[in-house]
Amino acid sequence: MRALPASRAYRRLFCAQVIALVGTGLATVALGLLAYDLAGTRAGEVLGTALAIKMVAYVCVSPLVGAIADRVPRRVLMVGADLVRVGVVLVLPFVGAVWQVYALIAVLQAASATFTPTFQSVLPDILPEEDDYTSALSASQVAVSLENIVSPLLAAVLLLVIDFSTLFVGTALGFVGSALLVVGTRIPSAARSTVDRFVARLAVGVRIMVATPPLRAVLALNAVVAATGAITLVSTVNVVRDLLGGSESAVGLLLAFSGLGTAVAALGTPALLRRMRERKILMSGAVLSSVAVAGAVLLSVVPSWPLAAVVWALVGAGTGAILVPIGRVVRSAAAPADRPALFASQFSLSHACWLVTYPLTGWVGSLAGFTTTWSVLGGVAVTSAVLARLAWPKSVTMVVRHAHDVDADGEHLERAELENGRWVHTHHVMIDANHTRWPSPAP
Repeated sequence: MRALPASRAYRRLFCAQVIALVGTGLATVALGLLAYDLAGTRAGEVLGTALAIKMVAYVCVSPLVGAIADRVPRRVLMVGADLVRVGVVLVLPFVGAVWQVYALIAVLQAASATFTPTFQSVLPDILPEEDDYTSALSASQVAVSLENIVSPLLAAVLLLVIDFSTLFVGTALGFVGSALLVVGTRIPSAARSTVDRFVARLAVGVRIMVATPPLRAVLALNAVVAATGAITLVSTVNVVRDLLGGSESAVGLLLAFSGLGTAVAALGTPALLRRMRERKILMSGAVLSSVAVAGAVLLSVVPSWPLAAVVWALVGAGTGAILVPIGRVVRSAAAPADRPALFASQFSLSHACWLVTYPLTGWVGSLAGFTTTWSVLGGVAVTSAVLARLAWPKSVTMVVRHAHDVDADGEHLERAELENGRWVHTHHVMIDANHTRWPSPAP
């Protein structure tokens, strides 16, 4: 991976992301302990419900944010989201009932569903150079991977000297730091969408994703990531304790292998993107993810620590190889005015996949065991990988020679040539007022 882009605005936003990630990681540990304090042996049920609430918030709130992100200053959205998160985590230590946890988690995750897609839509505007943008995507993915390793370790050290409820104070400080960094950052206003009706703006991102072949592949690849990643995020504790007979401390070790795989993929992908197209890397990541799930099925039959470490690392590497290029594909598929809506739709639809695979992994795992569960997830991953290849054939690129009717917009056809009664030209295609459908290649 190249060094971080030199943009001062980007570096401040990246620091805000890292600080908020660490705070979120501390909150995750504290929330688990709070659930146990309130529900005892039902703590797993409470956490599972909280996770489902998180995904519902991500799926439902982010499209609303995408629809208003060109009308409201993005800095206001991001700082407001941070301040809401500060308020929620400071209240959490004082709750006395499980339903109160659920209500606060809904507000907390709604704020996160506001901050994250807005942050993602800002990056292309402050980093217009593709190499810089790719490095930023890679750095963000590495930060997420390292947070999964560092935050639990930091929480373990802090819990030696403080009560778990005090971890929420650390979370609040993280969000305050994030807000201060965003306040001091010059964030360009989003280009105003030409779509005026709110309901129509709400559908812009989904319409672009469905109409653009590479983005249809992204929809399928989201399912590959969710089916593969659910194995590590849902099953790790049970794999370590029940399948491998390990201790609680070994849970973090196995998760570290997954984080390491993701970090390696995120660090290596930018160099690969300078040599090959996004499609090739994405499809390779889908194949690697499918191999990882097959390895998990084998692990369920022949348990061993070396195999578990390899499988968890492959899960991280396969999903990491998909997640970095996806940002570039989304960025290239929309005009600046439509990017906030498109990033919000991608955020929402990707988490809709998690909303399916999380409970699927937990419920089927409880009823039928690892082998059946991971076989089902393997079927989802392989089927989704095949659908991605079909949706984005090798011959399809974003630059298309295509034709327009003679009465099409004159400015758009400034350099077109008249052939057989139709205007023909070649350019990078985006779904917009001039291209409401993906054009068929002209001869």
